[in-house]
Order: sequence, then C-alpha cells, then structure tokens
Amino acid sequence: MIMRNDVHLGHKARKRFGQNFLNDPYVIDGIVSAINPLPGQNLVEIGPGLGAITEPVGKEVDKFTVIELDRDLAERLRNHPDLSSKLTIYEGDAMQFDFTQLVKPNNKLRIFGNLPYNISTPLMFHLFEFHKDIQDMHFMLQKEVVNRLAAGPGSKTYGRLTVMAQYYCKIVPVLEVPPTAFIPPPKVDSAVVRLVPYEELPYPATSLKWLDSVCRAGFNQRRKTVRNCYKSLLDTETLESLGVNPGMRPENLTLKQFVDMANWLDKNHA
Repeated sequence: MIMRNDVHLGHKARKRFGQNFLNDPYVIDGIVSAINPLPGQNLVEIGPGLGAITEPVGKEVDKFTVIELDRDLAERLRNHPDLSSKLTIYEGDAMQFDFTQLVKPNNKLRIFGNLPYNISTPLMFHLFEFHKDIQDMHFMLQKEVVNRLAAGPGSKTYGRLTVMAQYYCKIVPVLEVPPTAFIPPPKVDSAVVRLVPYEELPYPATSLKWLDSVCRAGFNQRRKTVRNCYKSLLDTETLESLGVNPGMRPENLTLKQFVDMANWLDKNHA
C-alpha cells in the first residue's frame, strides 16, 4: 500500500489553495493557548481546513465564524459532529471578504488562521483596512514573513510589510513551527505571530496613499540613499527639516519618519 504524504484525514491537499494541514498536537495546543478563545468572543477563523485549530477552539466556545474557500472542506465542517451547530460558515475568499459584516456592538473581531503562504501578505493588507474593528489576530505564517513583520529599522528583513504592519499593529512573535508539524510538510519553517491593532495609531498618516508611495519608493531600490530614492518628491532641505538624514538608506528610517515624509507630501502636493 502506497502512503500518500499529501492526504490527511481523507482529504488531498490542493496545491492551488496552498494547503498544508497542521497535525502536531503540541503545536496545535500552543496555538490555541496563544489565542486563548473565550465564550462570547467574536472569533473568526480564516481557512479552517480540516479543523486542526477549529476543533480545539470549538471545545472552548459555543459559537464562532469560519471562512473557507475550499468547497469540500466547507461541506465537511457543515457535517462535523461536534462543530456543525457552533459554526457560521462563509464559503469564499477571505481576500474579498467584507469583515465589517461580522462586527458586533462592543465585541471586536478576534481573527486567527493557518494562512496559505501564497496569500498571507495581501490578506494581511486587506485585514489592516478593518483594524478599527479587530481586537487581535493570530496567524501561522512562513517564519521569514514573521521575521519581516517584527523587524526593526536597519535589518535586511525590514521592508514595506514591516512598516505597514507596525503602522497598524503591535507585533508579537509567539511560536516557531517546524515543517514536520504539517501534512504535506512545507519546504519552509513556519511561525505563529500575534498582531494587536492599536486603539489609537501611534503615528497617524493623513494619507495612506502617500504612506504607501513613500514605502514603495524606499524599498524598491534598497541600495539607494534616501536622497536618491526621493529626489523627485522631497529635496535635501525638506528631508533635513523632517529629521531625516538624506545620506541614510530607507531601510534605516523609522515608522515615524516614513509617516512624517508622507504627511509632508500630502500637505504640499495637492
């Protein structure tokens, strides 16, 4: 009998959905402990898959929401002996999902999931749009992405994702996860991260479009100095007036400096 390493609990992992199913009880326990789901909370799981995290969360609470793109998996959950009565299942793509429809009065969303690695970055950008309605997020991601989220200025992993994530959220790496915790094992190490949106943004931008432009311009050509990256937008005098050293590289700038440049541009470029 040939053992297939991409079949778990009778379901064949689908490459196009980037499916890797978690099956290590210690890791699952660690993730559920980090989430700490409590009855009455507004819990939402993205991509429940075969229910590795869904089932233990279901033991702690009586109602929660899941968003699943794979029709077969959504169907399994609908017929799950323990979960079917607890779940509200939305079948579809979390990247297109309007999370405001799940918000309840005085009960912010707590979002979690083992995210398909091929969509994790755009999905986080989508979720940041709803930051005011989110209490926290716990995601299993590629370890390299967690390193990028948590990076500080001056490190090689510091980039546009870092700045935009830290603009909205406090970032806490929680747990490292080896490939052996999954079926099929991914080719990369994974990690769990906690993202906690700020009640009040520490450095509010007057225009997110400008903040995004400033980040893209800075990180698209990492070897250039700030002076050269932004020469069409900000002259040396302006940079210095904003407390930005024109001779540095953009990867050495802080979140506040990116926001200061964006706010100046928003004000002076009608």
